Amino acid sequence: MRAVIQRVTRATVEVDGNIIASINKGLCVLVGFTATDTEKDLQYICQKITGLRIFDDEDACMNLSIADVNGEILLVPQFTLYGDARKGRRPSYSLAMKPEEASQFFDTFVSLCKQQYPRVQQGKFQAYMQVFITNDGPVTILLDSSRLF
Repeated sequence: MRAVIQRVTRATVEVDGNIIASINKGLCVLVGFTATDTEKDLQYICQKITGLRIFDDEDACMNLSIADVNGEILLVPQFTLYGDARKGRRPSYSLAMKPEEASQFFDTFVSLCKQQYPRVQQGKFQAYMQVFITNDGPVTILLDSSRLF
């Protein structure tokens, strides 16, 4: 599983011109799954997201978590995180989990995150989304669980 975590001042997801999710201060997280992912991967990434200390404390040191700042989380499914462009010019997505299974994984991941931290919103799986992100810092963290288990 891969996640691109961005600390944001705001983020919004639109589908067909309609806002379906919007947050203010918090984390916008783009998530992708591979065929070898298990629930352990979901749990690991969820715990990392909810526990990362990437918000500034009173000394301008990144020392606070999402809960410490009462922020929000926006989860956005993005299969292109498993695009492999090492050969040629067109990415291959053969490592990405098949859509039917990935949809269930995304739903499970959202549920896990909401159990850990209830202020979670989500994008729409397999929809063409417009994602508007105001990155704060900028701070962007990449997570990959595939080498852990």
